[in-house]
Amino acid sequence: MRKTFLIFAFFIAIISSVPGQGLGGPGTIKDDGRFAASTKQLNQFFRRFNGEESVDGNIRFYPGDSLYQNPALRKGFLTILFDNQTSGVSPEVKQKFTQFVLSDIYPQYLNFHREGWYAEVDTEFIFKGKREKVTLIMKIQAERLGFEWVIDQVIFQPFKNLFNKPVGEAKDFLHPLSHELGFMNLRRAFQDSKLPESFTPNSYKPDYLSIFLYEMKQNNLRFDTVTGVKFHFFQINGWYFEVNQFNRPGFNTGWLISNLVQLGPGDKETILKYIYDQD
Repeated sequence: MRKTFLIFAFFIAIISSVPGQGLGGPGTIKDDGRFAASTKQLNQFFRRFNGEESVDGNIRFYPGDSLYQNPALRKGFLTILFDNQTSGVSPEVKQKFTQFVLSDIYPQYLNFHREGWYAEVDTEFIFKGKREKVTLIMKIQAERLGFEWVIDQVIFQPFKNLFNKPVGEAKDFLHPLSHELGFMNLRRAFQDSKLPESFTPNSYKPDYLSIFLYEMKQNNLRFDTVTGVKFHFFQINGWYFEVNQFNRPGFNTGWLISNLVQLGPGDKETILKYIYDQD
């Protein structure tokens, strides 16, 4: 926490020493140190993407304000919401995305409370005395008069090794006339077999989140720490982008777009399966 505060103070000192150019006129921006300062919070990423705060970040804009969601203001912000140092996103793709977002006919905005974005949280747990990496996929859902974050999926390697359902001729099965024996041959599935998952439907998928919660209730799992966070966005029609936090010298820091992909047919489903670690 102290390190983060010192870095923040360092940025403020630099920004204060840069001659302010700020707004060159209604809805226009001259890029300077204040404008390119770190996007320190994800909520600020939303506001900048939508054009809902001033260049220096000190003023929130609301519906009815002259600069609320101003296209020129948004265009200026979008230029510094990308990781411009390490990202492999080409200038052409960035430009195409920016033009689409700022469309005169159907401009695109992010909405904190709307579905279509996910948090990927890397954590460490102690599992049966051993430190293990756990990834939690989280999403926002409505709760009473507000909203809350919920765990939608858990990715935990030790659990994946619990199930190894055979296929084809290697798969054991219960004879289709088992009912005539009163299913007494269930002993084959529950006692003789080391792979009881063999006797489940073809559509069966292990519910790792339920297993995870069960192990916690059995005191076999204990939370230790969070090691990293990133966000996945599908709210812009036909596009996917990833947002990561960058802590480094200079102005291109904070929460920035690190990956950007224009989606074709089926691409969204493929990316979601990858995020959720589904085969």
